[in-house]
Amino acid sequence: MEEKSKLTWRRTWQLTLRAWRIWWKRCPGYFAAVVLRDAIQALGPYVTIYLSARLINELAGSRDPQALLWWVGWQLGTLAFLTLAGGLCTRWVNYCEDTLYPLNRRIYMDKMLDMDYADLDRQAVYELYSKLMQSQNFIGLGVRGALERFSPLLQAVLQTLGGVALSISLFLLPVPTGSSLAFLNHWLAAPLTLLLLLLLTLSASASNSYSQSFFARYVEEGRAGNRYFGFYGYTCQERSRALDMRLYRQQEHVCSPYMNQDIDLGFGPRSKIARWARGPMGLSAALSQGLNVVLTGLIYGFVCLKAWGGAFGVGSVTQYVGAITKLFLGLSDVLSILSEIRINAAFLEDSFRFLDIPNAMYQGSLTTEKRSDRQYEVEFRDVSFRYPDTDQWALRHVNLRFRVGSRLAVVGQNGSGKTTFIKLLCRLYDPTEGEILLNGIDIRKYRYDDYIGIFSVVFQDFKLFSLPLGENIAGRKDYDRQQAESCLHQAGLQERLSSMPRGLDTFLYKDLDQSGVDVSGGEAQKLAIARALYKDAPFIILDEPTAALDPIAEADIYSRFNDIAGDRTAIYISHRLSSCKFCDEIAVFDQGHIVQRGSHEALLHDASGLYRQLWDAQAQYYVNRQTT
Repeated sequence: MEEKSKLTWRRTWQLTLRAWRIWWKRCPGYFAAVVLRDAIQALGPYVTIYLSARLINELAGSRDPQALLWWVGWQLGTLAFLTLAGGLCTRWVNYCEDTLYPLNRRIYMDKMLDMDYADLDRQAVYELYSKLMQSQNFIGLGVRGALERFSPLLQAVLQTLGGVALSISLFLLPVPTGSSLAFLNHWLAAPLTLLLLLLLTLSASASNSYSQSFFARYVEEGRAGNRYFGFYGYTCQERSRALDMRLYRQQEHVCSPYMNQDIDLGFGPRSKIARWARGPMGLSAALSQGLNVVLTGLIYGFVCLKAWGGAFGVGSVTQYVGAITKLFLGLSDVLSILSEIRINAAFLEDSFRFLDIPNAMYQGSLTTEKRSDRQYEVEFRDVSFRYPDTDQWALRHVNLRFRVGSRLAVVGQNGSGKTTFIKLLCRLYDPTEGEILLNGIDIRKYRYDDYIGIFSVVFQDFKLFSLPLGENIAGRKDYDRQQAESCLHQAGLQERLSSMPRGLDTFLYKDLDQSGVDVSGGEAQKLAIARALYKDAPFIILDEPTAALDPIAEADIYSRFNDIAGDRTAIYISHRLSSCKFCDEIAVFDQGHIVQRGSHEALLHDASGLYRQLWDAQAQYYVNRQTT
């Protein structure tokens, strides 16, 4: 179980005000709407209480029809105005609140899009982000939690201030001297009464805060419960899992046991939070409510005694009872919300630890030369690399130069460093040792956005969006339709394009459009190749480009290999060594080193080399299949 230590009040307000400033920049209208609405909701009842007291006093006194009509008119007019204004402000607040969820997601999305990929790829950063989302989903802790406590705090403060304004005269008005209750005029009567009311308020607030603190104590189990529910609760709704769910009865043997696991995880009747609710958590919450009832009773008693003694008329009883009750209940709410803000501030530290991750990668200042002849040369010069938080080298002393317009294949067993090589080439990471040169200049000196602009990459884990086909290819809403169609033809999708009901405007999948179409794994991979072609970058990198294609489609891609690559420098990562026949040069990786280089034929002639071993292993597999 995670224990969050309480922060100082100074640190609490530093973090909370920073969170409010973030929201102010993203949604200033929300604060304006909330202030107006809460002012009306908090102070409006006091106006009604005051006018009602005047009306009752007039009825109990002289009963002047003109005065009664005056107070009734003020009462109705004020009520109508407050109702209309409150309704408009509430609608404004509701509109703003509807935008808060995507804005909250955007805070973290913008950070992740701006963050160095090297940090985004770290497991520690992912775990921190996951922790933030789980805390938020549990009981709204974090940046969103700071905003959610702004309105209740404002309401409680305004309610307290309004109560003070209408309650002062209660303690100043004296009971007539001849009354048996004249002892209420003693100079200690008012302070003692206020002290008793304040003690009850503080006790009620402390009991409520203690009850709420159990949620913070349960946050680690709550996160785990949310993770289990988030995964198993929606597993049965995913079409990709439907086959396994039924064939292996996973809904009965896997999902149900975890979903019913409420002893240590979750929120079921046997969970820890449920036991606390039946014990100290529930008792402290009940004590808080009980103390508030005692507080209300004491207020009624004091006000009625002063009215009985003749300090004020019967109409003022309504004013004072309502005002002082709201005063101390408002004060109790202020203290409770401040306690929640202090608890939330501890989680804000995690939020800002994520948002404050610095961009350490040097962005460079040189502009990448835009060459119409695509004459770019890249050289790896004694490059070594190891991932953060590890001592193991992923690449070691790699030296390699690309010939412009050449076709380079990168092969090797899993974990040999192929993907790391591509990440360094695209400058998703910087080398730990050595340097990578573009046209003789260290790539770190180029502007980062300019440099990555010369690469088109198709990774294995590419993503297609539930958007129109053309927008998927171009990666933008406004695009060149003719160029998009040309890229689809080059990728071998001309027939599929002609069969789509709305051509480039056909939505992929049915998430956003019921007329959307599904595509197979092989078609998706061709779409990813078309997307890389649309960018029209000098370097095209394909990571297992035919992994999801059938043999006929694979042969078609390779037969048009040169047409697809054009005058670009093409780099292929592949486990199928047959694809290497089409490449000018092959780099064989093993345990982070380049152990062989050469053409397909030259490497096959080296009987002791790793490439020949891999080739023979695959060739034997195909021979065995044909024999079978």
